[in-house]
Amino acid sequence: MKGLFLRWLILTVAIIVTSYLLDGIRISGFSSALFAAAILGILNAFFRPILLILTLPINILTLGIFTFVINAIMLMMVSGVISGFAVSGFWSAVFGSLLISLVSSILTSFVSERGTVQYIDLKKVGDNRWE
Repeated sequence: MKGLFLRWLILTVAIIVTSYLLDGIRISGFSSALFAAAILGILNAFFRPILLILTLPINILTLGIFTFVINAIMLMMVSGVISGFAVSGFWSAVFGSLLISLVSSILTSFVSERGTVQYIDLKKVGDNRWE
């Protein structure tokens, strides 16, 4: 349960960072970003696999690039549901989904499967060896 909450906060931070970096995505506050992250997580859990299967031939032909279009559609769907979260156009949604995925991936890489923050402790052994 702690891991789910931590990943939800990471997705919220990713949405906030994206809204600061892109002019086409706006949020009215932290609560809007929190609700947008919750709705985006629910849509990604339930509808994204169905859309990926339905668009599999197009996805194969484009070598997976069409997945960005699916992510942009999901982001635009969230902006239609949450009043304090707005995406101004399709290309803003595409670049926004790319940035949200990138920031979320980087931050989630520090979270273990149990939901705790993990790090690697390296010690120098010898001249040019680390363990």
